[in-house]
Amino acid sequence: MQRHEIDNELSTTGAQELLDSASAAHLAYTGKDGTPRVIPVGFFWTGTEFVIATATTSPKVSALAVRPDVALSIDGGDTPGQARALSIRGRADVAIVDGVVPEYLAAARKSMDAGAAAEFEKNVRVMYPRMARIAIVPRWARFYDFGAGRIPKFLQDLAAQAGF
Repeated sequence: MQRHEIDNELSTTGAQELLDSASAAHLAYTGKDGTPRVIPVGFFWTGTEFVIATATTSPKVSALAVRPDVALSIDGGDTPGQARALSIRGRADVAIVDGVVPEYLAAARKSMDAGAAAEFEKNVRVMYPRMARIAIVPRWARFYDFGAGRIPKFLQDLAAQAGF
């Protein structure tokens, strides 16, 4: 997928709404034993990369060092008509940083008031002398909005064949 195609997907109104409002996603990666994993993660979108922060001892840190290809899914909506999803594929770049990953705190601030965010930051700084910063630059992206008919091509084809 070309860079402009990725940017077009990420810049659609619905994708931007998900990126601005959501701080939780599902990360798919391959474990050290070669089997797939899908785990919930917090993330922060910088405008160029998705940043996930975690403990340096997290199993995903060592697994991503061996197999960095990942997928990320950010979902929204509680009904079929409201269902939206942003699917990302990329390669994880893991860096161990001293202290707390700044994007970890920025993600938390999206869902907390100032007092709760300050308390969260205080506790996080005690808990994490170092963190792993996982950065994912999208190499492929697709935004789906099922209620608006922005659905995968194979479903479009099936609907057309069925006369919908």
